Amino acid sequence: MKVLTAVLVTAALAACTPSRAPQDARGADSAPTPPPPVAAPTSAPGAAAPADTGSIARLEREARALAHADGCAADGCRTAPVGSRPCGGPREYIVYCAATTDSAALFAKLAELARAEEAFNSASGMISTCEFRNPPNVAVQGGRCVATPSEGLTAQ
Repeated sequence: MKVLTAVLVTAALAACTPSRAPQDARGADSAPTPPPPVAAPTSAPGAAAPADTGSIARLEREARALAHADGCAADGCRTAPVGSRPCGGPREYIVYCAATTDSAALFAKLAELARAEEAFNSASGMISTCEFRNPPNVAVQGGRCVATPSEGLTAQ
């Protein structure tokens, strides 16, 4: 009982932590954002969650490996949504060059990631704040697409 109470208190405190602005300026080749913290499952004991943090992290690594930011002209830079927040919408955005990235493969992998993370969030009873995360502005610096500061977060 004490362990369950500790897990629930930890999950509640994690949900109250102030959200950070998307960390998009790090580029497509940087280390991926860790998946959300694990909360106590709200489903029956022994029931398997549709996805776990390991598979979510793997899907995100695979998606980031598909996104290439190098070799681009100014009009070729794009952003794509990454993951799924418990309250809806993407966790962050990835910057890529449309000319050097297989966009269809990237978006298929990102959709798979979003579905897995959404299922995990639902099965785990995850909660979050409900702000809308705007995609970053993009620019080319030295032939590489990079994120530039956006206007920030907007409440829904």
